[in-house]
Amino acid sequence: MLLKIYPENPNPKEINKVVKLLQDGGLVIYPTDTLYAIGCDALNVRAVEKICRIKGVNPQKINLSIICSDLSNISAYAKVNNAAFKLMKRCLPGPYTIILPASNELPRIYKNRKEIGIRIPCHSIPCELARVLGNPILTMSVHYNDDQSEYTTDPELIHERYEHQVDLVIDGGYGGLDVSTIVDCTSDKFEIIRQGKGEL
Repeated sequence: MLLKIYPENPNPKEINKVVKLLQDGGLVIYPTDTLYAIGCDALNVRAVEKICRIKGVNPQKINLSIICSDLSNISAYAKVNNAAFKLMKRCLPGPYTIILPASNELPRIYKNRKEIGIRIPCHSIPCELARVLGNPILTMSVHYNDDQSEYTTDPELIHERYEHQVDLVIDGGYGGLDVSTIVDCTSDKFEIIRQGKGEL
């Protein structure tokens, strides 16, 4: 299913429709401030496992990332020291993934790596979904080779490719081609481990 939602003013009725899907363990593709992404309720382990299978990744070998609606609820899912909080306050919402030590509140699937990526995109749709859901959203970019970039940016083509694997694709307009900047904040010395759209 393809559902049009306008980022400038997301319709609460449409947001609630998507949230109901997420509550039922559904998989959704949505726009962010970088690429379109595939996600689910981050606390629903079965849904997380489904996305890992679709993306062909092993959650024991990669850091998983979640979208939180704002800074206030990050400490429920990650251990945040003062320096990391100051950095996040400065650059979030924005095109950054902040790697932090995972908290004990997260399901076991996140604990193999003991780290979690935190995103608060500068985009109303994913942040509003996380806020109404009341849980963070697992997020993985919908990413292809450069010669297939239209399958990353055009929601209708994304829907065409994924309609049998996900429950819903949100059409929030054309997406971008830049990845987020990943900053490792798990030690006292912060390190940019991938330079993307966000400049620090």
